[in-house]
Amino acid sequence: MEGYQGRLVDDLLDGLVRELPAVMLVGPRATGKTTTGRRLAQTVVRLDREAEAVAYQADPDAALRSLPEPILLDEWQAVPEVLGAVKRAVDDDPRPGRFILTGSVRADLEAETWPGTGRVVRISMYGLTRREVDGDVGAPMFLDRVVPGSAGLRLPPVVPDLRGYVELALAGTFPESVLRLSPAVRTRWLDGYLDQLLTRDADQLAGLRDPLRLRRYFEAVALNTAGLATDRTLYEAAGVTAKTAAVYDDLLANLFVVDALPAWTTNRLSRLVRGPKRYVVDAALVASALRMGVDGVLRDGNLLGRLLDTFVMSQLRPEVEVSELRPRLYHARVEQGRHEIDILVELSGDRVIAIEVKADAAPTAAAARHLEWLRDQLGDRFLTGIVLHTGPRIYELGERVLAVPICALWG
Repeated sequence: MEGYQGRLVDDLLDGLVRELPAVMLVGPRATGKTTTGRRLAQTVVRLDREAEAVAYQADPDAALRSLPEPILLDEWQAVPEVLGAVKRAVDDDPRPGRFILTGSVRADLEAETWPGTGRVVRISMYGLTRREVDGDVGAPMFLDRVVPGSAGLRLPPVVPDLRGYVELALAGTFPESVLRLSPAVRTRWLDGYLDQLLTRDADQLAGLRDPLRLRRYFEAVALNTAGLATDRTLYEAAGVTAKTAAVYDDLLANLFVVDALPAWTTNRLSRLVRGPKRYVVDAALVASALRMGVDGVLRDGNLLGRLLDTFVMSQLRPEVEVSELRPRLYHARVEQGRHEIDILVELSGDRVIAIEVKADAAPTAAAARHLEWLRDQLGDRFLTGIVLHTGPRIYELGERVLAVPICALWG
């Protein structure tokens, strides 16, 4: 497709469509799901447009019949009845390549009565990574390159400094804002995106009538992104009740705008904290919610660290979805914070890669002490420890522990 920006998920999606009757792309609004699915579709149906949705609300089976396939059903959750029609069509004729569905809501996918089970395979899709922006989707994934150690790591031609990383993080991951807009217009676009998400989208999903309270809660989450803030810390900061905060947590997760990184558990270690870390999925939304620019972030050391961690996660999530290693992401923290690992990647055979993120251009061995502790606890299960930093060099910090510039994620 002319002008199409290649995505990491392309090969996976192409392969599934060749062999399966129905595939679904899910993820945050405006991350490119429709454009990616459109490459493979003969028919595109925009169910979030009332004029197109009417026929599918009235009789979805008849509306789907005889359309050229593959059929892309965009924002299917706007007319949930269409999924039942897809189920019936696939049951009657399970030929591959019949339907591609896209959706920006998780709630319906979790329901016990969801009709897609066993018939629709889901793929999670996120915003643009820097390697996608650079057009480098065919290179080996970072996690694949880091397993053997430093030999597989490379840096891009331009290595950012600390300010450069913050600028990249605040540019965001939404294709429209990253690829087409100037910084000044991008700020307005992100503000508008967040306004729509917390008003119209939230109202359609949950019937909320008080967007101001939801905004306050999202601001509290944004201020604590990549952290282990307690539920009480968040609902008190937002001035809402615990019950309301629980509703808001579910809503923000269902809109794919806040992601929970689960705690890692193992019988090798005791007294690990069990709670998840909350991440806003895009660091630019953190800045938008808090009305912060690059200079403001650089003046706030606590927020700077959280924002860099959030940015790193936005680069790793899309790789995890398509990596042949089939990794899982966690965090690890011993009670009372004696040891803490920002991101722990678990591979098959209980092997792990441990990652720390530092706003430091030249981290010393002290920055690796938590990684070395985990290495000593796990032995051969510990493959590599990485201290991602804002400097220009790759170098060793200890046995199986490397200091690596953040830009090696897309180098």
